Amino acid sequence: MSQPLRLSVLDQSVACVGRPQDESIRNTVALAEHCERLGYERFWLSEHHSLPAIVGTAPEILMAAVAARTSRIRIGSAGVMLPHYSPFKVAEQFRVLDALAPGRIDLGVGRAPGSDHRTAMLLNPDPRASEMFPQQVRELQAWVSGQEMPEGHPGHGIQAYPRAATAPQLWMLGSSGYGAQLAGHFGMPYSFAHFITDGEGCAEALELYRHLFKPGLIERPLANICVWALAADTEEEAWRLFASRERARVDRQTGQFRPLLPPEQALRDYSPAEEAYRQGLRRKALVGTGEQVARKLRALAEELQVPELVVITWTWDPAAQRRSYELLAAAMGLQPG
Repeated sequence: MSQPLRLSVLDQSVACVGRPQDESIRNTVALAEHCERLGYERFWLSEHHSLPAIVGTAPEILMAAVAARTSRIRIGSAGVMLPHYSPFKVAEQFRVLDALAPGRIDLGVGRAPGSDHRTAMLLNPDPRASEMFPQQVRELQAWVSGQEMPEGHPGHGIQAYPRAATAPQLWMLGSSGYGAQLAGHFGMPYSFAHFITDGEGCAEALELYRHLFKPGLIERPLANICVWALAADTEEEAWRLFASRERARVDRQTGQFRPLLPPEQALRDYSPAEEAYRQGLRRKALVGTGEQVARKLRALAEELQVPELVVITWTWDPAAQRRSYELLAAAMGLQPG
């Protein structure tokens, strides 16, 4: 690739067995400081609700905490699940964030509920809320950038404050062709959740985005992918740590979403079907030493022609998570901040 490959971070504030959930939130803020020092491009935060495995429920609040503790790294949502909310209120929140960290705020939006159906109905009781997503994106885009709503629109003459010389950068998130089409239509940057689909549909979504892209918020297509990866000082140690994530993924196949187990407690006997799924996970996993994972990341970025990878890493031990990002930063040649 002609430009150096950029590396960023996605964190979900994962719940861990034997650890208070509020500690997971504080660990996320500490990880952001750590990754800024290592030279990562962005630090993104996810939104999930009523999910025992993930306690990151309010990315906009965590973003403010991260903004107060960092000075260079871009901070973003990956993302705000827009059908739950008023686009006007989201625009106000992110304009305040941009005032706290001028020119460093990414506003990633998605359509998925980030929860089950019952929880989604508590957030927004309108059963057709997701059908309004394209209109919500258009409204959010206008309020974030300071454009005037057209006459006849209920928001005509309404402004989202505070105004400033900079504004949040809007991103479309997705794990299918739907988000790719919208991102291309609106001329937005696009991020594909590779870690959710294990890569299935990723190349097709990126191709669709580039094919349909029309200049809008940006002049040329800009895409990245979010991948799950784990590095350790030895390959053996990396696979030992992976047992926690592996168990979580296998359990999820039967609808079990539990806090992350320590590697030693994560081991159990698997049924033939579970074992087949487990082996499939291992074949695709970006796991190993820093150099081994870096080679896989570069090959993936080259294959998909993306200039940036956003890395998500789950470990029960926060020190192992921080070490993984250290090893990747060194192997990928990031410049410490």
